Formats: sequence, structure tokens, C-alpha cells
Amino acid sequence: MPAFFARNGTEDFIPYTAAHTVMLTALVVSVLLLYFFRSEVRNHDLVKTIIRYSILLGLLAPQIVLYYWYAILGLWDVKYTLPLELCSISQFLAIIMLFTRSRLLYQIIFFAGIGGAIQAIFTPDLDYPFPHFRFFHFFIVHIAIILAPLYMTWIENFRPTWKSIWITMIFLNILLVVVGGTDYWLDANYMFLKHKPEGASLLDLLGPYPYYLAVEEVIALLIFTIMYLPFIRWRRRQDL
Repeated sequence: MPAFFARNGTEDFIPYTAAHTVMLTALVVSVLLLYFFRSEVRNHDLVKTIIRYSILLGLLAPQIVLYYWYAILGLWDVKYTLPLELCSISQFLAIIMLFTRSRLLYQIIFFAGIGGAIQAIFTPDLDYPFPHFRFFHFFIVHIAIILAPLYMTWIENFRPTWKSIWITMIFLNILLVVVGGTDYWLDANYMFLKHKPEGASLLDLLGPYPYYLAVEEVIALLIFTIMYLPFIRWRRRQDL
């Protein structure tokens, strides 16, 4: 148990090992189960409630333990531990969305949450390998971020629109200003706005600083548009 909560990892995280593959498989299986049993779940209020609160638990419980871990080990540092990464912000917004069923937050989490969490899961910026607590925190939270808007889409019948893409882009650019200002003030690097992560990531393919920030904007708009394409067909079917 002490090793599970150790201050420092004894080994480096290596992507696409067996442990990483298991977590990727857990994501895929969870998404498929939610999709293929969506009709059955919609018709059972108890099952809907269990699934919604299970996703909430996946968003909340690991974070509470993380903050406790920071506190008991004296790891609090405003340069590294504030919840100012895109996925951390998406996580908190997803919690509020699931509690309030906010359609505005749904639009943002659907695009920014899913897009950011998938990138994080496939190219983790993670210092702790399996079986450390931080390993489980990272993957459980990111899987829950993805499942939250999918639950609202497939079970609660929420839908994004073209306008949702632009709402999300505006939100991200507001974050860029706020978090970028915080980075400058604290000499931090939240959202990698000052430089790329130390480990391998998709940002390595986007050019040097600051050009990769502009490329990210274009890629985000393209990805969000692709994510919306299935809903065009759905809306056409609804109009028939």
C-alpha cells in the first residue's frame, strides 16, 4: 500500500505496455456498452441513475484522493497542482453538467472534453506507471470525462449543434487568455502554453513554440467538425 501512494515513482511510465493497453480496452468497452445498450438504459430510471452516479464517482473520487495525497506529502505547488489543465477544467465542468444537466456545459464537454481526454489517454503525460495511484487516477478520470458527454448524448438525448463548435472554440480561447496569464504570473506551464510537455505527445508534430498553439486551433476546429458529422445525418433523419 505505501508503494501505491509513494511520493516518487520507481519506474518511468511506458506507453502501450500491457497496463496502458488494458486501460485503452476499458475505455473502448465502456463506450461500446453505453452505446449498444442505450435504448435499454433509457427505459430504466434506476439503471440511468446508477450509470450517471458511477461516472460522477469516477470524476470525483480520484480527485479527492489526489488532493489528499498532495496534502499529506506536501506536494502542493501552484506551478504544478492547480486544476488548470484542459482535462482538469473539463473534469470539473463535467461534474457540474451531470448534476445540473446543463446543455451549455454539455456542448463544451462534448467537444473539448472528449477531444482533450482522448489525446491524453493515447499519449499520456504521466510520470507514474502501473500500479501507482496516479496511474489509476489519470485513466479513470479521463475515461469518465469521455463517458460523461456520451451518457448525456445517448441516454439523456442531448445533441450538439454547429453553434456548439463555435461556443467551444470561444471557450477555449477564453481559457487560453486566462490560463496563459496565470502561466505568466506563476511561471508555470498549464495547458502547455509556454512549452511542450517533456514526454512524447502529439504536440511534437505541430512545430515549435509558439506556432504549435496556432496549429492546435486549426486542428481543434477540424476535429470538432468531424465529431459533429454523425449528428448531421441524425438531424436529417429527424426531419424526414
